[in-house]
This record gives sequence, structure tokens and C-alpha cells, in this order.
Amino acid sequence: MQIMTSIDHFDLRSFDLNLLVAFDALMQERSVTRAAARLKVGQPAMSHSLSTLRVLLQDELFVRVGPVMQPTARAGALWHPVRAALAQMQAALHARPRFDPAVEDRTLRLGFSSEVELLLLPRLTAALRQSAPGMRLLCRTAERAEIHRMLDDGTLDLAVGCFDAAAQRHRSRLLFEQSLSCVFNADRLPLTTPISLADYLAAPHAMVTRTDSLQGCLEAAFADIGETPNVVAAGAEFLSVLATVACSPVITTIPTRMARLYGPRFGLTLSPPPLTLRVPAVSMVWSAQLDQDAASSWIRKQVAGILLATETDIP
Repeated sequence: MQIMTSIDHFDLRSFDLNLLVAFDALMQERSVTRAAARLKVGQPAMSHSLSTLRVLLQDELFVRVGPVMQPTARAGALWHPVRAALAQMQAALHARPRFDPAVEDRTLRLGFSSEVELLLLPRLTAALRQSAPGMRLLCRTAERAEIHRMLDDGTLDLAVGCFDAAAQRHRSRLLFEQSLSCVFNADRLPLTTPISLADYLAAPHAMVTRTDSLQGCLEAAFADIGETPNVVAAGAEFLSVLATVACSPVITTIPTRMARLYGPRFGLTLSPPPLTLRVPAVSMVWSAQLDQDAASSWIRKQVAGILLATETDIP
């Protein structure tokens, strides 16, 4: 059978495709009554379908010969291509894409808040090398104002960070609420832990920022409590700020998971902050277009498992 390279949608729109189902049932049963029972419709409805088919196809289609209805030559010629088309449609509607991470070959594009990238990328890469060696990660820092557009245009497959679903075309999952910790080099900035509010406000601070604000993402949190820290240095990356704290008499305030994972590697001391600073929770956000995609669903499970495990795995 020759496959059509183009479809005249207007032509098909004028033809109720349910009539093809009725035609197939009639060809199998050779009886209006039995065909109606097969399709669980009334006999008048099946008779109406047959009448409509006769008009549209300009052929009698079935001729009564004794107790059965015999197909005409036109009906016989139509049946095999119609049945093949119906079988193909049924297979397509019930098909479920197979996904095997061990043989999958694709690049996944992830957007992060910078601290989440440091928490996730090392462990996620290790997990993929073990169970999905053909899957590659292309990661980038994404700002809150950008991620929904990037998800819409396919620049990102998944965003993980202080994000939320902005519209019905996006899906999201809350991963964890964030807390903050203070980090400093006790040899260069001798503070007693837990740090007092007076010592905290008096100490020089280093902050992570991606804006013109020295206080960065904590600006709103400090504004909420009416306090202003003495920020003497601000950088765009968490590791550069931690390195700054390691060699300077300054203190920084960063997400607790980050502090617990990387603070000891720089020889730093951790302390809870002496005031309540509220920061957004960490979530995953993705496009509704990828909600049922097998690879996307699998990677979301890996991401969630790794990030939720950091609460107990980090010393």
C-alpha cells in the first residue's frame, strides 16, 4: 500500500472517521444487527451509518444474499486498506515510548540556581556515568526571570532552584525548604559560636550576588527584618565567596546544605545565624510538554533523589 505524503485535512473533515469503524464491523459480521452489537450501538444507528457510507462512497457496499450481507467489489477493495489504517491508528494510540537509560543517547539541558548546581551536578554526573552513560548534561545558571521563557523555547529541559511554575503550561515539584548558615575562618575572624546578633552585624560580610546589590539574594530577607549587614565583598559564585572567606577576616551567610558540604573543605566554621532570614524554597520546574516524556520523568526522579538525600548524606 502506498503511503500518502500529504493529507487533505479538509477532505477528511467532511468524512466522519467513525464510519470506517462501522464499515469494518459490517465487513466482519456481514449483519447490521451483529455489527451494532459489536460496537455497542443501536441497530438504527448502524443502519444510518451504512446509509451514509453508501451515499459518500457512491456504492451499495453490501447486498443481501439470503441471510447474510455480501460485500460488493468496492467494499472488498476498501476493506484491507481501511483495516490496516484502523490497526495502525489503534497501535499509535496505545503505544508507550520505551525508555532504557542504559542505551539512551541524548543531551539534557538543565538550568540551576548556582548553589543547587554545586549540590547536584557532581552527584548527578556520577549517577549518570553508572546507569546512563549515553546521557549528557548541559548545565547553566538561570535567573528566576528567565527560566519560564527558556523552558518554553526548549533552551532548558528542567530548571532546579528557587523557581516556581508561572503558568499552566509549566509543572513543578517542591523539593525542600531552605535554611541558612553562617560560615567563617575562625583563625582569621575569631567569633564565638553560636554567633551573637551584635557580632554578626558588626562583622564584615562577603555575599553572593548576581545583581548590583551587595546583599544579593539576601537583600529582601534583610529588608524584612530591618537590618543591613556590613558587606565588604560580593561575588557571583559560591566557591569564590567561600575561598574569600577562607583567606579573609569576613563572614558569609549561605544555604545550609552548601555550608555543610563545602565549608569543611575550606577549613571553615559553621554557625546558625542569630536572626531569622527567609529565603525561597528549592523546586523543580519543567514544561508541560515534557511531563510525560520518559527520559524527562526519569531525570526528574534522579534529581529529586539526589537533592533530598543531601539532607542526610552531608556530614
